[in-house]
Amino acid sequence: MDSDSTQTLLLIAIFALASLLHGISGLGITLVTTTALASMYPLPHAIVLVIFPSLVLNAMTWLAGGGRTIWQNFIYYGRHYWLLALTSLLGSILGAKLLLWVDSAYILLVLAAVIGFYVISSLLGKQIRLPATKPILIIVGFSAGVIGGATNAMSTILMMYLLSASDDKHTIAKVGNMCYFLGKIAQIIVLREPIMALNSGEWELITLLSVMSIAALLIGIRLRRYLPQARFRQLILVILTVLGIRVGWQGIMSFMA
Repeated sequence: MDSDSTQTLLLIAIFALASLLHGISGLGITLVTTTALASMYPLPHAIVLVIFPSLVLNAMTWLAGGGRTIWQNFIYYGRHYWLLALTSLLGSILGAKLLLWVDSAYILLVLAAVIGFYVISSLLGKQIRLPATKPILIIVGFSAGVIGGATNAMSTILMMYLLSASDDKHTIAKVGNMCYFLGKIAQIIVLREPIMALNSGEWELITLLSVMSIAALLIGIRLRRYLPQARFRQLILVILTVLGIRVGWQGIMSFMA
């Protein structure tokens, strides 16, 4: 088996595992896949590969289910959380531009730091909650967008506001994925040149990864009722810790080179 085939199988395994765990535990496929791919590719290219599979899964989680039609979900969450969506979209545009303006070594270090914050706060069992006021909403939405646009780690910031804005886990998931979806749209707009430069083989790979991600997500959702979510959350934290250390080391080495 040649190196290209081996790498393709590795990518399929990464996306399938991340999507399966996302379906079981609800934790972010985007963060896991981006962190894994950032140790294999330059960060901008890793984010380009993740954009479309994540876009599809975010749209499915946002618009499907919940006792409403797709159009009803679109209208309901758009009407109630439009300001958060708008500020996260604007922040994502700036964050995606940072991928083109800033040395990727700095962004890798930011990604490692955000992962560290996420893992530590999860291990401590503490969820940081911010006041659900309009000024906080604007600040958090924009900040989460910047982080998400540059590193795909929007959820670590956004959840601090959503946990205060709603006690409904269903609403938190829907609103979060709405913002993640808009973040992907922002990345597509800003990174259109690298995206258009992808060759036919890379588009075939992205299509394959998207299909695999959907299938694994649906399997994970079905398994959710039978398997302990806490164990899989712990597994994701272990995976993120290893990947975060690797990405941080990569950023330090790039910075010192």
